[in-house]
Formats: sequence, structure tokens, C-alpha cells
Amino acid sequence: MNPWRGLGGLPREVWILSGATLLNRAGTMALPFLALYATQGMGFTPARAGEAMLAYGAAALVAAPLGGHLSDRSGSLRVMRISLALSALLMMAIPLVRSWPAMLALVMLWALAGESFRPASMAILTDLAPGDRRKAVFSLNRLAINLGMSIGPVLGGLLAQHSFHALFWADGATSLGAALVLLLAVRSDPSRHSADHPPRHPFTALADRRLRLFLLALIPVMVVFLQHEGAMPVFLVKDLGFTPAFYGSLFTLNTALIVLLEVRINLATAYWPSRRTLMLGALLTAGGFGALAFLHGRLAIWATVLVWTFGEMTLMPAMSDHVAHLAPPERRGEYMGLFSMAVSVAFTTGPWFGLLLLGRYGATALWIFMGLFGALSALAFWRVVRVNGPTPA
Repeated sequence: MNPWRGLGGLPREVWILSGATLLNRAGTMALPFLALYATQGMGFTPARAGEAMLAYGAAALVAAPLGGHLSDRSGSLRVMRISLALSALLMMAIPLVRSWPAMLALVMLWALAGESFRPASMAILTDLAPGDRRKAVFSLNRLAINLGMSIGPVLGGLLAQHSFHALFWADGATSLGAALVLLLAVRSDPSRHSADHPPRHPFTALADRRLRLFLLALIPVMVVFLQHEGAMPVFLVKDLGFTPAFYGSLFTLNTALIVLLEVRINLATAYWPSRRTLMLGALLTAGGFGALAFLHGRLAIWATVLVWTFGEMTLMPAMSDHVAHLAPPERRGEYMGLFSMAVSVAFTTGPWFGLLLLGRYGATALWIFMGLFGALSALAFWRVVRVNGPTPA
């Protein structure tokens, strides 16, 4: 009955890194409340708050390949430590400034520092994981992220009622704590490869046609998946008349399923060919969101969340695992950085695009389109991903 049975043999460093990720994500308070702080805490207009979020997203697009490139040149562990420490200091500095240009500059620097963590983390986990257990390792990392994200915004909401400043300082403190864990508990960096010709530019991995096609293939399904942060809440509350609390309950269901089942699913599918796993994950995601065109009852909507959550649990670790297969050992950071950038492109455009379609064409057209758009990724995965399984340990 143990949902995490089978993880006991993973390297000690994997557990430490996942613990540091959990601590860091449990402190994720500042970004979800950034727009609210800009408007209510500093008195700026909603348009200015939108500019701050846009600035963060634009800087994150640059940070992903840059962080991966630096990981290959200097070591992933060093990049992770510096990323956590710098982002903590920048977050703690945001409440100290009052002018709009200063805040915007700090937000962009914060994104550059903080978003460099993800590709470095994925690169070092790839180095630490035995080849046939990479999906399990990425699932454990996602488990840490989801557990942390289920804590951070709740604590942030409580702190925001008393002091926005305390919210930024608490988030910074958890990042410093995570950096301290990595500094004291992880001594050696397995990602310090002795490459004869390290890449000089963070985009040279795009010369790999397999990577280019894979990144193009994943964007449609990620746009579909991110509707749970864009069009879906508006559709549920405004069009169907559900309460925001009902929308929140869908995240509880999603997180519970991930905590209980994701590790076991990815242990069970560890030896599946990559394109089968990717195609199945994309189809489930597309089907879950596409079904909203026809299913509008409370239980039916819970069922759609069940379907796309199974898609998420199948798809996300499989994508990371596939990029790990494609990347040469000395360039894993660069590959993971470009992978993170592609996901960030979907994150930046997906919610906006879904809301645009909802406003112009209505809910039925939106969800039918999303179902077909996600199916496009499934077909692309089947066509462009060669049949491969896990690399032997």
C-alpha cells in the first residue's frame, strides 16, 4: 500500500536534492502574490502589475538556457546554490524599494536568478539517476515540487493578510535554507564533466534536430495543460456558475493523485518506449480538457480532472526522461535549459491564448480546439520520437 515503494534504492544525493526542492517550493509565496503586492501593497495600477508579471516571464525565458549553459561550464550544484542564494536576496530586497523602475529591475533579476535553478536541478538529477530509474527520480522531484506548492501559497495568503513584506522575507528565508542544505549536505558535484569542447553559446544544442522537433512537439500539449491556470477557472466560475472553492477542490484532487500515484505509475512504465509514454500522456491531457466541451456537471468535471491528471503524471516525467536520453553527458544542462525554455514559452502564452479563445469564440469552441491541439502533440511525439527505452544503469 506504500505509494512510494521502490524508491528506497535511489542515491542519497537524490533525496537531499528533493528535500531542498521541497523546502524551496514550500516557500513559494512571493510570485503568486506579486500582482497583488504591486496593486495593493505599492498602489500601482493593474496594468503595471501585468507588466511586472510579463517582465518575470520574459526574464525566465532567458534564464532557462543560460542556467543550463552555466551548469555545463561550472557544475549544476554550484549554479543551484548561487541561484537559491541570489534569488533569496533579491526577493528580500523587493519590499525595500518604492519606485516602479527599481521594482521592475529587481523582478527581472529575481527571475534570472531563480529560474536558473530548474535546468541545473534536472541536469544533476539526470547524472545521479540510474538509467532505468530516471522516470522514478523525476517523479520524486515532481512530488517534492507539488507538496511544496501545496504549502507555499497557503502560507503566503496568511502572511499577506498581515504583511506583504513578511511574505517576501519568508520566501527568501526558505530559499536561503535550501541553499544551505545543498552547501552542507552535498559535497561532490556529479555534473562536473570534463568536456573537451564545452559549448560557448547556450543555444548550440538546437543544432540537434531530434531536440528541435521534440521541443516543437511538446508546446501544444503544454498550452492545453496550462488552461487549468487560464481559461478553466473563468469557464467554471463565470460560465458554469461554480464557486471559486469548487475550482480549488480540483487542485486538491490533482495534488492527491500525484502524491499517491505518480511514482508508482512511472515505476510501472519505466521500460515503456518513450514515444508510447509521451503519446499516451498527451492523449490523456487532450482528452481531459477537450471533454469540458460536453461535460458540465460537478462529478463530470472531477472526472475530466482525473483524466488530465493521469496525463500529467505520465507525460511530465517522460518528457524530462526523453531529454535526458537525447543529451550528451557534458551538455545535459544546455539540453535541460532549452527544454525548460520551451515549457516557459507555453507557460507565458498558454493562459493568455486560452482566455483569448474563450472570449472570442466561446467555451465549446475553446475546449474542442484544445482537445485537437493536444492530440496534435500526441501525433507529433509518435512521429518525431524514436523508439527508445531506458538507458541501462
